[in-house]
Amino acid sequence: MAAVAGLYRRALPSPPCIEFASKDGKQLFSEALLEGYMEGFFKLVSYYKTQSEPAYCGLATLAVVLNALAIDPGRKWKGPWRWFDDSMLDCCEPLEKVKVSGISFNKVACLAHCNGAEVDTYHTNESTLDNFRNYVISCTSSENCHMIVSYHRSFLKQTGGGHFSPIGGYHAGKDMVLILDVARFKYPPHWVPLTLLWDAMNTVDKDTGFYRGFMLLTRFQASSSILYTLSCRHDGWDTIAKYLSKKLQQLLSSEEIHNIQDILSVILASAPADLSNFINWVAEVRKQENGSNLVSEEEQGRLVTKEEVLQQVRETELFKHLTRWFLSGSSCMPKAILDGTDSLEKIASEVCCQGAQLFCGKVGSCGAISSKTTQLRSSDCDNAKSVTVVSANVVVEDSVCGAEILVPSCQKSPGNPCECGLNTSDREHPSVVDGLTVLLLALPPDTWSCLKDAKLLKEFCGIISPKNLPDLLKQEILHLRKQLYFLVTDVCCSST
Repeated sequence: MAAVAGLYRRALPSPPCIEFASKDGKQLFSEALLEGYMEGFFKLVSYYKTQSEPAYCGLATLAVVLNALAIDPGRKWKGPWRWFDDSMLDCCEPLEKVKVSGISFNKVACLAHCNGAEVDTYHTNESTLDNFRNYVISCTSSENCHMIVSYHRSFLKQTGGGHFSPIGGYHAGKDMVLILDVARFKYPPHWVPLTLLWDAMNTVDKDTGFYRGFMLLTRFQASSSILYTLSCRHDGWDTIAKYLSKKLQQLLSSEEIHNIQDILSVILASAPADLSNFINWVAEVRKQENGSNLVSEEEQGRLVTKEEVLQQVRETELFKHLTRWFLSGSSCMPKAILDGTDSLEKIASEVCCQGAQLFCGKVGSCGAISSKTTQLRSSDCDNAKSVTVVSANVVVEDSVCGAEILVPSCQKSPGNPCECGLNTSDREHPSVVDGLTVLLLALPPDTWSCLKDAKLLKEFCGIISPKNLPDLLKQEILHLRKQLYFLVTDVCCSST
């Protein structure tokens, strides 16, 4: 077999780096362990992995930390197993794009948040060296908190540019941190002076205009996103983010707004045509198995929770106002915002393609060659409930894979004739209207502060305040609000 030329690792620059497996590195580890600053190391090293693509450092780092925090992805990896892999972390940025240009600090934070972690972010211009050291000490002293750093390799005399990796430990006497470098094909884990790492973080990412920094991840105590999530996978999402965070406030300052229907007209009539694409309902995908025509008790339980959220959205005053607005007939909203977005077959075509890619272990172009909607029964025969399942046979490269999505639904409200593309049965699936309802509820409170009419402002804030929502929906809204914060920060900064 002929040898192929290429690179096998790099020589670790020492100083300033000390290889973890060297004599000095082992000594630092032993002393740091006795000091109590290696508590998180064992969880991290249990799930330590090498990034699967040269630009996947952010995704691989996050997968390591999410697994170390024992967070259940709630979706399958391969076979029956649920597990975080960097190939699964694509909800905030398409993998094809990450593969080419990497991922930003805020989108890594958004991905962590979407996947069940509590995230606190710190850009270096918003923190200090002493604060960073204190957080390192606190985090490395705990099994339940892990730190991800974003830094520029050149300050460590390493080749390459911006990079992500988790911090595995701290040596107080030497004031050094252990970087568990996920690019293990390039550099092994290594100790570096904490002050030098700070300098490497205290640099500006030219792609976003933001300083790099660090983030702390713990396991989210409440539920992560149950039914809805924000998406920046489609073209034009940044235009929507700017509209919601900047232009909308200007529009709401109009003297012509006298009631809630006027507010909705201002928001929706001026909105980008693909506004509804910015918020999606989370579809549970499973591999199509021959002879499998039942929904398991576990799947049924997750569907019930999703359906409870959907029902709570439909019962909000904002949903009722939006329904009336869509039925008013005076809507001048771009028709594209409604066309086809509620078609289960259309949703299945995209979602099943993504699921099939994961099942086949491939990322690339795919196409659904057939799809159908069926009704399945729960495996609990004593409590059999009809469940909508959309299935599709998908071609991924040259492989054919069957995938199914389980679709939540809720009872149609009496006297609510708004279909807006929905099915005409006595049950309704997630729609454009409830998606937009959730999106408006998730906007930050200061969005509405420009309303001129004080009485109207008070009335509307009462309708959209999370305090007045059921607990399950309240947690969903607060989760989306933080996700929105991470997503709009980059685009708003780059446009100033």
